[in-house]
Amino acid sequence: MRLEKRKPSGREKDEASIKLLAKLREQLYCSNISTIRQSAFNLSWMQEDGLDILTEALFGSSPRRTKGAAAYGLRKMRGRMRKLAEEALVEGLKHPDGKTAEICGNALIVLKRGKGAGKWPRRPRRRTNRIEIREISGNSAQRRQTERARRPNDPMSRRRRR
Repeated sequence: MRLEKRKPSGREKDEASIKLLAKLREQLYCSNISTIRQSAFNLSWMQEDGLDILTEALFGSSPRRTKGAAAYGLRKMRGRMRKLAEEALVEGLKHPDGKTAEICGNALIVLKRGKGAGKWPRRPRRRTNRIEIREISGNSAQRRQTERARRPNDPMSRRRRR
């Protein structure tokens, strides 16, 4: 897929950041899903520029895997862009393209579930390593020895006979 050259927004500080954004944008549209996802994650750290590129990929005429990765990148947004990314996903629910609406709906479900929620409810841990300390009196130790001596089949209690 041939991409049109992106017009810099003016927020980039130097030539290196412009090149990095162009590289990440190219990777977002490549054929390897691992590279696409990694690019979307890296764009999630790029604040406004990353948000622009990810929303362009989500709402544009891009392949399904690119849209899914863009939704992943929007889900991973942090800081002040998190709210804007969530609004973009909510806006995607009303999109006329069915696959975009489905991808946004699934991304919002995952986003609402949050980090801490897993597939199964967590059970409270049992404390099994707790050792109980008891005081042992001398009488009970003597009783144990006498009981042991009375057992007929115990090899420790057999007496030698001459």
